[in-house]
Amino acid sequence: MKYKNIEMFIILGIIIIGAVLISGCTDSSEVQDTHVETSEDDAHTEEVTEQHWGYEGEGGPEHWAELGYPDCSANEQSPIDVPVGTSVHSADISFNYDPSALNIVNNGHSIQMDYDEGSSIEVENNTYKLLQLHFHSLSENTINGEFSEMEMHLVHQSDAGEYAVIGVMMDNGSENSAYAPIWEHMPAEVGKVETISNVTLDADDLLPETKTYYRFDGSFTTPPCTEGVNWFLMDTPVELSTEQINAFKLIYSNNYRPVQPLNDREFY
Repeated sequence: MKYKNIEMFIILGIIIIGAVLISGCTDSSEVQDTHVETSEDDAHTEEVTEQHWGYEGEGGPEHWAELGYPDCSANEQSPIDVPVGTSVHSADISFNYDPSALNIVNNGHSIQMDYDEGSSIEVENNTYKLLQLHFHSLSENTINGEFSEMEMHLVHQSDAGEYAVIGVMMDNGSENSAYAPIWEHMPAEVGKVETISNVTLDADDLLPETKTYYRFDGSFTTPPCTEGVNWFLMDTPVELSTEQINAFKLIYSNNYRPVQPLNDREFY
């Protein structure tokens, strides 16, 4: 009888040791990636914790389709080169911009200002609400093969979900005080949207005086490269001083996508 008791104790010990070893091998340290990608079609910017795409190396524009953004290799992509002799569209955009609080963020790809609700443009009886504006260096679109020092994109969306982007070329010239509110508060580090107290900005002041433009169909110039975007590229640039341009380039230089094939697209 006592031998049977000894055997029972041995078996019980083996079971306890096995349970401890199994629990020790269980890995409870796995953490899921909760990063949310930000894009040019976002109405507001979320905090960026990791960059899955960028402008050089393995995350560069030539690899965006491979990184899970198949639209980036589609047929009507932006930016484009506007060929010499392209017809200029009349200045028929109705701008209904009001001042906005300065809601500014470094989103990991550019400096962006999220615009307060209530501002819009109207084109051919279609209304597009202004969501945000941001900047690229060099320009993304080119005109007759020539880059500008920078380019501003004002991103709009209609109630039907259609997008319209106004592109403004930015050349080296005189200091532009209209951009001072943004330039004085550009965050060097990636983070969340910050609203600057007692600072406002009117997007109307950022536009060129002459508002004729090139019009074409295209896409967002950042992943996911959504197509079906109405593009209005101003043919008259605005000026920034060398100091203003260099201040932006200290944070982002060469955050631009190369021009894409025009394919069978035509200008309106």
